[in-house]
Amino acid sequence: MSDPRRDLLLDQYELTRALFEYHLERLLPDDHLWEPAPLCWTVHLDDRGRWVPDWADEEPDPVPVPTIAWLTWHIGWWWSTTLDHTLGRPVRERTDVHWPGGEEAVTWMRELCEEWAEALRGIDLDAPAAFPWQGAPGRTNAHTAAWVNAELMKNAAEIGQLRMARAASA
Repeated sequence: MSDPRRDLLLDQYELTRALFEYHLERLLPDDHLWEPAPLCWTVHLDDRGRWVPDWADEEPDPVPVPTIAWLTWHIGWWWSTTLDHTLGRPVRERTDVHWPGGEEAVTWMRELCEEWAEALRGIDLDAPAAFPWQGAPGRTNAHTAAWVNAELMKNAAEIGQLRMARAASA
């Protein structure tokens, strides 16, 4: 017997994932590091040849406009961490999550989509969830799944808007 909550979360996730894929499949190599404004957050190569993101522990004012590279790093970070918590794996630190590069980032996003779909089909929706709900008692894996859907929808829309703005300005 199916769980109507899981069915609803999966339906919503698949809709969100389809929007995300719409933009992922249309990304061009130069889209990732395009800076749409003078104040941007992006990724930079460090001295070891790894892509690392711009970051501030306190949100700056004004908030920098992220590049697609930064957004895909951010998705990779929050989603990997969410999966770590949800699946009981050791939780990686933000500084341990590096952007893999343009086409590799698209592959990474698709792999995370698959991993989350599999997790969502199997997790106990009623089990307590600590992430991203630190300090909020009563939150469950169902709450986390709804948050993933909302966060992914927001990030997919941001990537799509940046992609379309770059295409329109060319």
